[in-house]
Amino acid sequence: MSSANGGPRRLRYAQRRCEMEVQGEYPAEEIKQLRSCINNLIGVLTLPAIWTGGEPSLIVRTLLDSLLGMLHLDFIYVRLSASTREAPVEILRVASAWEPTRRSQEICEELRRLGDDSQTWSPVVPNPLGKGDISILPLRLGLQGDLGLLVAGAQRVNFPEKTERLVLSVAANQAAIGLQEARLLGEQKRIAEELDRRVEERTKELAAANEELQFALNEINTLKDQLHKENVALREEINHVSMFEEIVGSSEPLRKVLHQLRKVAPSDSTVLILGETGTGKELIARAIHKQSSRSPRAFIAVNCAAIPPSLIASELFGHERGAFTGATQRRLGRFETANGGTIFLDEVGDLPPEIQIALLRVLQEREIERVGSDKPIPVDVRVVAATHRDLNALVSERKFRQDLLYRLNVVPIQMPSLRERAADIPLLVEYFIARFGGKAGKKFRTIDKRTLKLLQAYEWPGNVRELQNVIERAVILTDSDCFAVDETWLKQESSEVPRPTAALSGVLLKQEKEMIEAALTESRGRVSGPAGAAAKLDLPTRTLDSKIKRLQIDKYRFKSQTS
Repeated sequence: MSSANGGPRRLRYAQRRCEMEVQGEYPAEEIKQLRSCINNLIGVLTLPAIWTGGEPSLIVRTLLDSLLGMLHLDFIYVRLSASTREAPVEILRVASAWEPTRRSQEICEELRRLGDDSQTWSPVVPNPLGKGDISILPLRLGLQGDLGLLVAGAQRVNFPEKTERLVLSVAANQAAIGLQEARLLGEQKRIAEELDRRVEERTKELAAANEELQFALNEINTLKDQLHKENVALREEINHVSMFEEIVGSSEPLRKVLHQLRKVAPSDSTVLILGETGTGKELIARAIHKQSSRSPRAFIAVNCAAIPPSLIASELFGHERGAFTGATQRRLGRFETANGGTIFLDEVGDLPPEIQIALLRVLQEREIERVGSDKPIPVDVRVVAATHRDLNALVSERKFRQDLLYRLNVVPIQMPSLRERAADIPLLVEYFIARFGGKAGKKFRTIDKRTLKLLQAYEWPGNVRELQNVIERAVILTDSDCFAVDETWLKQESSEVPRPTAALSGVLLKQEKEMIEAALTESRGRVSGPAGAAAKLDLPTRTLDSKIKRLQIDKYRFKSQTS
């Protein structure tokens, strides 16, 4: 306020000095005009105190109302240039004597016709208020006239006098300063409002995103709890109908296996499960895992014979990104996936030599290396291996490492064939009938006696898996409530392993035993392979194994005789 009042005080002081100095030198009329000019300038300089902080339209209206009466004008007009955020503004003030004559819009149109360049305007123009001519004074607002134009008009012949021109020039400069400040304040206000609007919008977006994230988090927690409950229920279901209980039977050979299983399961020793295909080696491996301390962790089964040799290293031990063509990202192997749990290596006898070396290191050092990396990774995995092949014969043929066999064969479990546990066939038949009948929606009241005898007389080269397939086929094809199996299904398959009949005399049995022992002597106790006893007798390996067990021949005796 001090700067705003300083100008008027200085003008009053100058007024008093001028009056004292010129009172004797100038006529009274000139002194009167000078005093009036000074008063007008004082009035103009006080206007910013009124319009400070106001809109441009308030500044212009306040200025025009003051100048119209102050200078006794017929009209005064301002046209503000359009800013980037505002439309052009026109404001007109007309003396009361002229107001009823024409509308303000018509007057503004007449003034606009004079053009935009005020420097080319004539000091006298046709009176836009009515008839005749009128004197005007156009003044540009702003240094370059960029803010707009002010036009004052009066019908007085001597308009504008020097004092009037001075007052109007000062007023135009004051208005330009005020308009510039108003525009800057308006732009700052607009920016602040825009920032507030953006902050508000962003806040709403973040609040909505937070709500969505919270909803998603709640949903994830709900699903997590549901998954945990389902996992617990699934574990309970697996425990209820577990793989151990799928090992159906009560024969002496099976009881012996289950006794070994109970002994070895609580330990962390490596187990090697031996036996023909289809005897249930994986069921035993799962039962070992389930009854061990590792049961809460993963059980990973790998069929080594089903994986191409070029991929088995990556499958078992994983690989790094770029380790080979197509390795677009790092992949964990089965050993890392089974960390803390059990890995079951089925058909371990089919592993390539280089993988045998890597597996030996896992068993010795308890660490692996991913393909494409030389960094060892420690793993805590129990290994259960299985094979239907004669690993000792493979060692003799240099197809399997002897040191790996020692590492795997810590606790061997020999799975009996179905021929050796024929007493379990009725129980297995009932079990599979109930299992597949439930899936098919069928219920069988009785089992055909002839079928049961036929099933017990068959050799079952495919063991329990073959029996399972035969029962499933019969369940699907049988329409009555009496379960029966087509005899031709077994005759076609029984030619592979002919079952000795009761008609075979003791002499023939003795001769057969002597022939087998002679072949074992010649092959040094080896059964399979090109130089094995089975090849010499022109018999399938499984058939010869069955005969050796049935005739109670100790094949290991022939190995010791030649060593």
